[in-house]
Amino acid sequence: MFEQEMNTYWETVVNTIQDGLMVVDRAGIIVSVNRALEAITGYAEKDLVGSPCSALNCDICEIARNRQGEHWCALFRTGRLNMRRCTLMRKDGSYVHVLKNASLLRDSEGDVVGAVETLTDITEIVQRDHQIEAFQRQLRLEDGFHGVIGVSGAMQKVFNLITNATKSDAPVIILGESGTGKELVARAIHETGTRRRKPYVRVNCAALNQSLLESELFGHVKGAFTGAYRTREGRFEAARGGDIFLDEIGDLPLSTQVRLLRVLEEKVIERVGENKPISVDIRIISATNKDLKRLVEKGAFREDLFYRINVIPIIVPPLRERVGDIPLLAEYFLGTIRMKTGKDIQGISSEAMRHLSEYHWPGNVRELKSAFEYAFVVCHESMIQPSHLPPNISGEQKVRKTTGSLPHSKDQIKKTELIDALRKAEGNQSEAARLLGISRVTVWSRIKKYNIDVRRKVNV
Repeated sequence: MFEQEMNTYWETVVNTIQDGLMVVDRAGIIVSVNRALEAITGYAEKDLVGSPCSALNCDICEIARNRQGEHWCALFRTGRLNMRRCTLMRKDGSYVHVLKNASLLRDSEGDVVGAVETLTDITEIVQRDHQIEAFQRQLRLEDGFHGVIGVSGAMQKVFNLITNATKSDAPVIILGESGTGKELVARAIHETGTRRRKPYVRVNCAALNQSLLESELFGHVKGAFTGAYRTREGRFEAARGGDIFLDEIGDLPLSTQVRLLRVLEEKVIERVGENKPISVDIRIISATNKDLKRLVEKGAFREDLFYRINVIPIIVPPLRERVGDIPLLAEYFLGTIRMKTGKDIQGISSEAMRHLSEYHWPGNVRELKSAFEYAFVVCHESMIQPSHLPPNISGEQKVRKTTGSLPHSKDQIKKTELIDALRKAEGNQSEAARLLGISRVTVWSRIKKYNIDVRRKVNV
């Protein structure tokens, strides 16, 4: 009685499970599939039943006929397939990653009558693995140097200078415009140098006033000034044995420059409120976006200190002088921000990349990163388009001057891009969607929204 009930409900059971299930006879002909397998492969039951299982184009399918024509596939020889990853081709030509299990079916006398396979869709898991691998590659920076990204000739010179600087304990000064990545260069010097296992301490010389800066750098003793309730070591002591990075060194007050000069010459410091010298073994790495020679001429920067810190100068080029690195940096920021936000933006359209390459980037790499952070906020499509970039990069500001309000300029740009794509696609909306990196439904809705006469516009 129980077996009869099980047979009655078996179809319901099979169609309830989420894994795809397929039964084949001894010749490998499909005799039954469940609904989950239809959903995974895109084939209807009528498309599959009666067809050989090779119709699914499994990439690990191993044909192993013997001389009598028996044993359609290797499964009939091995008897079982456990947890094998494979790729199937769906009906629409796309591929799906599955985890396959298979086993032989035997009758009451033990003779093989067929086989059953279960297929678990692991496409999302594989895609996530690929994203993690891509992120790990970015962390390894195969196209960069310890956090500094670039393949251009200008950046290769910087990488060579970093390598040479790590072989010496001489002071290094990193010169470049704001946002070029001077701090990344400083960290790369530390991470590749002999002091990499010792402390790395950063001080922004422009962020503190003179009294606080000297206390921060050299420390202070209890009672040295109002609020000095206890003795405190400074950044130079904290960096002992390692590297100290003095960012924006061009903003150092002259009195602090005198004390820094002594550190460079004698390798000693004195805490504020104390005249007891303390030996420090540190390497000084400094950076500035200012013209120190001009500051020396104006008397705002000591000449002797300039020559002491300018032993190994490394000039980081502005982004406009290494345009060839923009696509690489763009892909890097796309990947890292996508991992951070979880937003499914797949890439950058060629037109958006053209805008990025033609922009002059006064804010350099920092501005490029900000542009992608902006794009991830406003983009709700699979590809970043020019309209998703900040207005000063996409050119919307120019459109705004002639057309008025911001919403109108955005619509005008989208309408123009759509008309251009439709022309290139000769009116084919699916192809236009592919060119724009959006869905066909989005193309259709914009055609309606902007009241575009496809036939007339395409033939203009």
